[in-house]
Amino acid sequence: MSYAIQAEGLVKRFGDTQALAGVSLTAQAGTVLGVLGPNGAGKTTTTRILATLIEPTEGSARVGGFDVVQEAHKVRQLIGLTGQYAGVDEMLTGTENLVLIARLLGMSRRDSKARAAELLDRFQLTDAAERAAKTYSGGMRRRLDLAASLVGRPQILFLDEPTTGLDPRSRNGLWDIVRGLTDDGVTVLLTTQYLEEADQLADDIIVIDRGTVIAHGTSDMLKAQVGGQVLEVRPIKETDADVVARIVGELADTVPELKDGLVAAPITDPGLMPAVVRRLDEEGVTVGEMSLRKSSLDEVFFALTGHHTEEVEAEAQEDAGDGDRAVEKEGASR
Repeated sequence: MSYAIQAEGLVKRFGDTQALAGVSLTAQAGTVLGVLGPNGAGKTTTTRILATLIEPTEGSARVGGFDVVQEAHKVRQLIGLTGQYAGVDEMLTGTENLVLIARLLGMSRRDSKARAAELLDRFQLTDAAERAAKTYSGGMRRRLDLAASLVGRPQILFLDEPTTGLDPRSRNGLWDIVRGLTDDGVTVLLTTQYLEEADQLADDIIVIDRGTVIAHGTSDMLKAQVGGQVLEVRPIKETDADVVARIVGELADTVPELKDGLVAAPITDPGLMPAVVRRLDEEGVTVGEMSLRKSSLDEVFFALTGHHTEEVEAEAQEDAGDGDRAVEKEGASR
């Protein structure tokens, strides 16, 4: 089977910092591959290698059938990239930003203006087309940034945490845009920290931690590893939380998490709730809150690694900062 994106054993070191320790992944054409992980896990480094911005220390990758190192110029003709932060020129208008990119890609002035108008309409930015980008809201800037990455009609699009910092409405709007892209046959590699985002968009998901792929599968497959659903119980009296944790742990055959009086445990059988209620009633514990919800990224991550995302973010941020500076330096040198 041929893949739109294929990487094997990617390793990347920045001095003493190892950002990637053997990442392998594949993405079929016209699908969304979600890459999940906390800050500093190696998601952005992987994306930059695949987008030919930096070279791997070891391993290989092919995008659109071309080697990202030996045939980087051919890869660049096929791809678009939207980073974590909007890369548009804030002093230029929406139209001017898109026309500039189109001209740099070799389009005629007439075709550049036509393509800019087409994208501004598609991303619902026509009314703001002649305004400076610095006057745009965060969501509008992200839409303009995404439009910019599509000027050259890429076959493969890399979205590196595109919804970071956006409000729910803007995030949902970008999700709709991504769905439309795959309907047009575009392959998307989406890095994110949000399981909900991958759940909404990704056909396939990999989870990266400390530069290594630790899980691979669909959203449902990953959530099944932690029970698929999470039972949360908060007693009226916080002093009863230990009793709740014991009962939930016995019935769910797991070790619940207890934090600030809230007991949470992954379960596979929603019918467990009535049993928990009966046992708590027998123990004289009054429940103030009880609910079932889908597993979160943090719970999936905990089930896979034994630690929560926030536990690695502090140490990863420093390493990631060093790595990002090295990435920028290496990218500039190319």
